[in-house]
Amino acid sequence: MTPLPLPTADLDTGRPLGARFAAQGAWTFRDAARLVHALPYGRTQRSGPEAVLREGRGTCSTKHALLAALADENGLDVTLHLGLYPMSEATTPGVGRALRAHGLTSVPEAHVVLGVGDERIDLTWPGERRLVPPLAHEETIRPDQVGAYKRAWHRRHLDAWAEAEGRDPDAVWAAREAAVAALSRR
Repeated sequence: MTPLPLPTADLDTGRPLGARFAAQGAWTFRDAARLVHALPYGRTQRSGPEAVLREGRGTCSTKHALLAALADENGLDVTLHLGLYPMSEATTPGVGRALRAHGLTSVPEAHVVLGVGDERIDLTWPGERRLVPPLAHEETIRPDQVGAYKRAWHRRHLDAWAEAEGRDPDAVWAAREAAVAALSRR
């Protein structure tokens, strides 16, 4: 497997996140990325980037926000990107049954990834290196925007899609939530 194009820099263990990662045996940014990548997929109960480390799980948003905050803390050129892709069984194995139960085969899903130059890196799924799907409406965001900002942004785009498809936006959002819940059980 080709190494990820992530910085190899040592972490500043005198800073809060650097110290948290060092306490778990991660001394470089790549070590931290491997540690986060290995954590299971699942929503955290608390907010903030450190919730991933405290709870031992994360989503695309929380895992990548944590690593972007760590990169920022260490002055590394790693960015955080938000965009949409069509979530379906083909692009996100495990969601097909939930979507079909709502009469859908796909929904627009917000996805958060890391950026290093022109490369997009997805560390969401432990043990898997998935290609980042082409993201529509992509923008660079800050780690603190993966909460309310991302949700409102996602809902705005999903509602516009639902209305263009002649579907009830609330029903499409409910289908999306059911699909994400199915991912946590896989």
